[in-house]
Amino acid sequence: MKVLTIDTSDNKEIVVGIVIDGKEYSEKDVTSRQKPQVTLPLVEVILGKKKLSLSDIDAITVNVGPGSYTGLRVGVAIANTLGFLLQIPINGKPVGERTDPIYT
Repeated sequence: MKVLTIDTSDNKEIVVGIVIDGKEYSEKDVTSRQKPQVTLPLVEVILGKKKLSLSDIDAITVNVGPGSYTGLRVGVAIANTLGFLLQIPINGKPVGERTDPIYT
């Protein structure tokens, strides 16, 4: 199983990773601004290093707090968008069963 992990809760660091059969690999970017512009390229970097594409991802986990509201919102928005497009679960919730935002 391949799980994409997204953590944008920290004001100074973004961490994107992939867990492949229980082993975690991650990429970090130290930033205080531009989280939306940094997070998706980090997803591309980690997938590229493992020779994977988005369609290879089985699930997504996103850190939902605690953390800055704006930072959390970026991670949740990216996770929701990718989960919807790929039709994969986010934080263990299948796409069809989500009626509330995953951060509530």
